[in-house]
Amino acid sequence: MNDTQFLTPSEPTAADRRRWAQYIADERAEAAVYRRLARKRDGEDREILLQLEEAEKRHERHWIDLLGGEPAKLPKAGLRDRFTGWMAGRFDSVFTLAMAQQAEARSPYDADPWATPAMRADEKIHHEVVRGLAAKSRRKLSGTFRAAVFGANDGLVSNLALVMGIGATGAAPQFVLFSGIAGLLAGALSMGAGEYVSVRSQRELLEATEPSDFAHASLPDLDIDANELALVFRTRGIPADEAMARARRVIDEANLGRLPKRRPHGDDHEVVGGAFRAAISSFLLFASGAIIPVLPWLFGLAGLPAVIVALVLVGIALSATGALVGLLSGASPLPRALRQLAIGFGAAAVTYGLGLLFGVDVG
Repeated sequence: MNDTQFLTPSEPTAADRRRWAQYIADERAEAAVYRRLARKRDGEDREILLQLEEAEKRHERHWIDLLGGEPAKLPKAGLRDRFTGWMAGRFDSVFTLAMAQQAEARSPYDADPWATPAMRADEKIHHEVVRGLAAKSRRKLSGTFRAAVFGANDGLVSNLALVMGIGATGAAPQFVLFSGIAGLLAGALSMGAGEYVSVRSQRELLEATEPSDFAHASLPDLDIDANELALVFRTRGIPADEAMARARRVIDEANLGRLPKRRPHGDDHEVVGGAFRAAISSFLLFASGAIIPVLPWLFGLAGLPAVIVALVLVGIALSATGALVGLLSGASPLPRALRQLAIGFGAAAVTYGLGLLFGVDVG
């Protein structure tokens, strides 16, 4: 980047001053987001959010100083900032943090010659801080959310492809409807059962990697000078000297009647999620997605009108799920929505084309 790119002009223009007033409104709105989120937190998270609020106030003061005082009338903050503030006042959720993360990612200061280098750096660091605050919530959500999004999109795409293919053959509307309902039930049951087996198996594998209490009752009988307990600790990556010292300490405590307690499952289990919850989510979300392509035939439409309505409804649903994934990941929703749309319509186009060919053959 050219060092002269951000040289401060000698005199601000009227447009500069209007832009600074907008910055003040936006910074004030972002500070309010962090203040409202802090009220719902405690401990370290609360302290971090309050420091972010103070940083936004510091940026606000910079623009007020440039204007020579706060304007008599400020413009409204941006719509997205106001909506994020409304969310922060009512919900302490990963959605709110994801929206705050997006706000920090689109700072205009990188291209503004009146912003200081420290302010530009602050905005980038704020993005990473909010991302860190959201990370724990994302980890807890990711297992069940992954199953839900996968189930909904699979239902949308697979049943759209099914009814498009059958509808293109010229089959009777009742046959298309019954095929769609059968596809819904078969797919939802398969998704639910498969997700349960998948998540359950993954959790069992994780449990197999964690320390167990299998030998705890025998610890008092070990020879403190000649035992293999240190080998257990060494298999967990602990150096030999430290492993031996820990083994002696555990045996001493066991002789006093204090057996080690089994630790609760770690974060990996939170990431995987519960098997039953994942199965139910997959079943319901697949069914809710799969019913959408069938709705036109369910309400009596047939032929090309039914196909067009099904494509519109599924397109809206695919865009919504894609945008939701983008929002939760802290990225722009639009590219994710377009990606989901392209995948779904691409699959439907293939089966529709095959249905047309098959329909011509049987005719």
